[in-house]
Amino acid sequence: MPVTITASLLGTVLSFLIVAAATYVTTSVLSDGASVAYSLLTAAITSVVWFGVTYFISGVVGVGGYAVALGPALAVIAYVITVDILYEKGIGQAIAISVGTWTISFIILYVAAYFGYSSFQALGVPPGI
Repeated sequence: MPVTITASLLGTVLSFLIVAAATYVTTSVLSDGASVAYSLLTAAITSVVWFGVTYFISGVVGVGGYAVALGPALAVIAYVITVDILYEKGIGQAIAISVGTWTISFIILYVAAYFGYSSFQALGVPPGI
């Protein structure tokens, strides 16, 4: 029986790899000792944190109205704190790594979406704000 890969699974894997690559590029520029394996780990952990916080606040707690932005806002804070814990360079460096990763992912996804190869989202970074 042949194995078929669905478009959503392929999109998830590719978006994860985009975030890992963006994390690697950012950490290569902003810190010493960047590693592809650690960038993959960072992308995996930040994906879980992002999804967990937004799901818990928006899905479980069920905030509505103007408070609906509470989930993504807290997820951004949790995302930066996670990067701070993983890289141990201070909160300023964590913010720089987070913004750098988001920016590089945004550019890659924008170009891919422009040419029709991707939806404009990625697993492991906050969506375009």
